Amino acid sequence: MHSNVGAARGQVLPQQANSPMKASQFFVSTLKEAPADAEVASHKLMMRAGMIKKLGAGIYSYMPMGLRVIRKVEAIVREEMNRAGAVELTMPVVQPAELWQESGRFQGYGEELLRIKDRHDRDFVVQPTSEEVVTDIARQEIRSYKQLPRNFYQIQTKFRDERRPRFGVMRGREFTMKDAYSFDRDLDSAKASYQAMSQTYRRIFDRFGLRYRAVAADSGTIGGDVSQEFQVIAATGEDAIVYCPDSDYAANMEKAEALAPAGRRPDAAQSLTKTPTPGKSTCADVAELLGVPLAQTVKSLVLATDMLNERGEVARTQVWLLLLRGDHDMNEIKASKVPGLNNGFRFASVPEIVDHFGSEPGYLGPLGLVKPVKIVADREVAVRADWICGANEAGFHMTGVNWGRDLPEPALVADLRNVVEGDPSPDGKGSLSIERGIEVGHVFVLGTKYSKPMKATFLDENGKPQFLEMGCYGIGITRLPAAAIEQNHDERGIIWPDALAPFTVVICPIGMDRSEDVKLAANQLHDELLAAGVDALLDDRGERPGAMFADWELIGIPHRVVISERGLKEGQLEYQHRRDAAATKVPAAEVFAFLKGRLQG
Repeated sequence: MHSNVGAARGQVLPQQANSPMKASQFFVSTLKEAPADAEVASHKLMMRAGMIKKLGAGIYSYMPMGLRVIRKVEAIVREEMNRAGAVELTMPVVQPAELWQESGRFQGYGEELLRIKDRHDRDFVVQPTSEEVVTDIARQEIRSYKQLPRNFYQIQTKFRDERRPRFGVMRGREFTMKDAYSFDRDLDSAKASYQAMSQTYRRIFDRFGLRYRAVAADSGTIGGDVSQEFQVIAATGEDAIVYCPDSDYAANMEKAEALAPAGRRPDAAQSLTKTPTPGKSTCADVAELLGVPLAQTVKSLVLATDMLNERGEVARTQVWLLLLRGDHDMNEIKASKVPGLNNGFRFASVPEIVDHFGSEPGYLGPLGLVKPVKIVADREVAVRADWICGANEAGFHMTGVNWGRDLPEPALVADLRNVVEGDPSPDGKGSLSIERGIEVGHVFVLGTKYSKPMKATFLDENGKPQFLEMGCYGIGITRLPAAAIEQNHDERGIIWPDALAPFTVVICPIGMDRSEDVKLAANQLHDELLAAGVDALLDDRGERPGAMFADWELIGIPHRVVISERGLKEGQLEYQHRRDAAATKVPAAEVFAFLKGRLQG
């Protein structure tokens, strides 16, 4: 776990630090209620705080308050990427389809890739990512090993045609991403570049002041062999993060390995029996009826793989039976790694199931098949004895099933399931725990996945062409603020870490229009903070105190100073951090030094 909430306190963009900022000159637009379609906290609060406005499904305008947050994210990312030796460029949002056809992703990427045609009927894509374009740049510009290693990055608009955009900017269709691409002479060098980027990402997320985990991950549609996600910890996160509290092991649910149970399989203790289970078609119902643990049942999942002919028509279909413990869930990513399933599979249709098993779903099992199927047993099932499965006849299950005696030993055994809380850690150092997270960054070693099909080569020391070894590295610039809000909010609104807040300090004068003393003190403190490089805002709108405080608590400004005529007469101002339950009185003459201390602490 990493956390460094004070790493970037008070740091702001240069153009923000030195220009006076008053609320009357800015644009503050808050709402009492969130729109009805806002589902999660970040969506509701970003809408209510006037940070975003919805234009269409998954497409948002960033209003001035929200844009300041985005610019702060970009500034930290840009600073750390430059520090790591990466070089910034910008690649087009609209890209020729020819490049994507070269890599094989024009068809392979799926429906999230927005494909368009121009007036000449030529195919283009709206980029979801830019591996093809940057590889095209590299094959033109990098000619010799002397030009390596190289890392290019951009902060640019992306578009993914999400089937169901949701959660505001968390799962939008148009978004901003920082994507970087490294080029190296060999795989070892590529892995060194990957490790350097992984450390850079840790510095970036430390500076954001967020609790996060770096977890081993599957590479998905991007490809490659080595991959790691950076997940912001949040109870509302879409992703399950698996980790061991007693070690450094961490992985996402797709990647986390479920170890085979230790020890040998127990001997058979029950006879094989066809047992009536009328109307009980789920493992849970069968276990309850028979009074046995759910773990004693085995569920049957039927998949199919289609072999195509030269015309792209289905020439032959292979049906597969995957066997998992009744209390476990199949992990589709793991299933896709099984030899024979690794070129794509689908769930079998009911007619295909009836044709092979002689029964409709609900009572399926590996015994008494009508036609042969390929059986894959999960590691847990492969070492179980006396288990229960469907009898391939409605209203019946088989009890006391044993490998070797009742059916052949499984030819294929694989890790097919999602891990569960309490499973042994793959590193042997304890048990696994699970928490929720939001993916905000991802790093990959790509190898030659793009350089080979696109013929991106360089000349080595011997003058021989070699394929460039690549890596790619992404950060969700516009997703990150939403993730930060999911981790940091309460019933009053957002609680920004200092590094991400649209303003670090807000000065709230009470009766500024009626008191010259209040006006003078407010302006003086504002000017001092700006001169010191602190991103401060003066609320000169003349709002009543309750409404003024409610706005800034909703927007989530971390530090608030209240100046009143009464307080000035007592020689005191009031300071309150957004997380504090009550204000602290501070001598007026010391408030600047006090604030500076809080901003650095």
